Amino acid sequence: MKRLTVFCGSSNGSDKIFAEEAHKLGKKFAENKIELVYGGANVGLMGVIADSVLENRGVAIGVLPNFLKKVEVEYKGLSELILVDSMHERKAKMNELSDGVITLPGGFGTLEEFFEMLTWAQLGLHKKPIAIYNIDGFFDDLLLFIKSMVIKGFLKQENYDMLIVSDDLDLLFEKIKNYKAPTVGKWINESQI
Repeated sequence: MKRLTVFCGSSNGSDKIFAEEAHKLGKKFAENKIELVYGGANVGLMGVIADSVLENRGVAIGVLPNFLKKVEVEYKGLSELILVDSMHERKAKMNELSDGVITLPGGFGTLEEFFEMLTWAQLGLHKKPIAIYNIDGFFDDLLLFIKSMVIKGFLKQENYDMLIVSDDLDLLFEKIKNYKAPTVGKWINESQI
């Protein structure tokens, strides 16, 4: 594992535990010589994790659409900042650069990024681990909803089982490290696109 993408909020949330845990995650990246790939902003949990990686002498790579640079959320002190033209290009670039994904608390954008990467895994377009760092039970309700998709016949159990979830950072990294993708995608493989 050389690089991991982190999807997270552009705000800190209502409880200081979210920023505290994002800071711990950044430190863990640096200590394990794992490079951070993230959205390139200096605000919210995004800024916290980048700060922590850099404070601990790690590598932080931002991927930022040009239109967000114009509204001054660009993190100017990153190891590398890659500018792209669209949100879709941002996700594609982040996927290209990383060996897996960790999702922290966030809003619509965080969930959209997470679900797109998870959908790509379901379709067999990549075999990377997709993890949720479930800080303070933030994702509990979402996980119940996803489980209901299985119960109601809209999602296969093996696709649900692709999700890596933990509220313990060490256990989360252990699960990511030992992840084995399903041998069969939902319908297609990358060569069929």
